[in-house]
Amino acid sequence: MSILARGGATDARTAKVIQLYTSPSGPDARGVRDSGRRRHPSQQVGHELSKTAAAQRESMLGHPNTDGFGRAPAQVTPISDEITLPDEALGVEHRGPTRSSPLFSLGGLRGAVADTLTSTAGFIRERMAGEYEVDEFGFDPHFTESVWFPAIRQVYEKWFRVEVTGIENLPREGGALLVANHAGTIPVDAVITSLAVRDNHPEGRYLRVLAADMAFDTPGFSEVARRIGATLACNSDADRLLRAGELTAVWPEGYKGIGKLYKDRYKLQRFGRGGFVTTALRNAAPIIPVSIVGSEEIYPMLADLKPLAKILGLPYFPVTPLFPWLGPLGMVPLPSKWHIHFGRPIETGSYDEASADDPMVVFDLTDHVREEIQQTLFRMLSRRGSVYFG
Repeated sequence: MSILARGGATDARTAKVIQLYTSPSGPDARGVRDSGRRRHPSQQVGHELSKTAAAQRESMLGHPNTDGFGRAPAQVTPISDEITLPDEALGVEHRGPTRSSPLFSLGGLRGAVADTLTSTAGFIRERMAGEYEVDEFGFDPHFTESVWFPAIRQVYEKWFRVEVTGIENLPREGGALLVANHAGTIPVDAVITSLAVRDNHPEGRYLRVLAADMAFDTPGFSEVARRIGATLACNSDADRLLRAGELTAVWPEGYKGIGKLYKDRYKLQRFGRGGFVTTALRNAAPIIPVSIVGSEEIYPMLADLKPLAKILGLPYFPVTPLFPWLGPLGMVPLPSKWHIHFGRPIETGSYDEASADDPMVVFDLTDHVREEIQQTLFRMLSRRGSVYFG
């Protein structure tokens, strides 16, 4: 039965993408890749289940990570036999009436502006006293809490209406590497995910973002990026953050992810060469797959003017339904409904030190993380309501 028939709100193009990526993989290709290689314990659990336990899992409906969201489960064939997920449902249910953005109302807009101005005024008063600290990367918690987060929180709560599940999978202390899908033409997802962690984590932890070079080459934005906790996406900075016990996030699709066309939405691009896995292995840090739904629809990219992008020195030049036709107004993101799910950690502590330099181990674990995210995205999409009024 098609996802259109079950969900009702998923468009035909998204259903086609889901159908394409959820077809069973060929046994020959799987057999060649699996032979003679050590696997992570999380990939072996499925093979160790008894017949009774396996029968119980087959009797379950839907996907354990994303069921309980208030919609009937859809039949989606796993893209990998190695995907192992918890038996219990995670997160909160999606209940209650559909919600439109409060910023559509004049009262909501006034409240957002007033809250932002109030927090900024308080920041200026405290800043004059000089009682604030900046770490070795340039992260300024005082600026982040008093100016940046209050402004972003208005968009987070009242424009994108973000829902978060699986926050219990983030460690209360110690380092971890969060790996997420990337989309949106402009990397808004990194900012929104950072606030999601800060506002929902029981210990109120910060998320340190590994950003691309362009973020630090852009005049005016470079200093802000450093102040809000971002740093260069390189092995040395990632190592230092994880060793310091920080929650660190990476979007391995890079420009291929945020610059893909709308017709390819929620179709994960290649995860680079697996540098994030090497970093996690060297620091014995757990890898936490993060699945984000909603980011693909804020700037639906219909075309890429590559000649113009080359002239301007940009990785792509997007054409959306509103940009460049409406000028600066076309840069206002559409109010899509967001859902961020933090998956169960993939432990790396059982690997020895040599594993970080073994290309087969790195490739295998990279592929496993990518498939975890892709599979969860499909399940989340199959239970999704309205894109903009959900």
